[in-house]
Amino acid sequence: MRVCGVELKGNDANICLLSKSDGLFDLPDCRARRLSLSDINSREKLQEFQFTFAKLMADYRVDRVVIRQRPPKGKFAGGAIGFKMEAALQLLSDIEVEILSPHEAKEILSKNPVPIVFEDTGLKAFQEVAFITAFASLSRPKTIW
Repeated sequence: MRVCGVELKGNDANICLLSKSDGLFDLPDCRARRLSLSDINSREKLQEFQFTFAKLMADYRVDRVVIRQRPPKGKFAGGAIGFKMEAALQLLSDIEVEILSPHEAKEILSKNPVPIVFEDTGLKAFQEVAFITAFASLSRPKTIW
């Protein structure tokens, strides 16, 4: 199974592709590490962001998109732009999209720690949260999809 972990930060979607086959994890190369919404007030730019993301997922044959959940209020609340981008991703019709809470990810990682130091993955530092989100999703106990 191949998943795409997503962290929404500002007007950027930091992404990381991760696949798991026969218990082995693989970090496939990807032409994009981050997708941005250039104009937050433009309907066309939001549709362009959605189309670009969907095309990327189709090109890399991603089975599921996993977005790290952000609190709607409080000190670490997500901004309106991020929620707009999240909605655009959730409305993708040809791919399964799920939200993974930081609490659930932490719980999964306590039982299945990441077997590699992040610096050894070859990913950029800003992709770490997306990587952790994807890893936690693939490491969770089997569920029916």
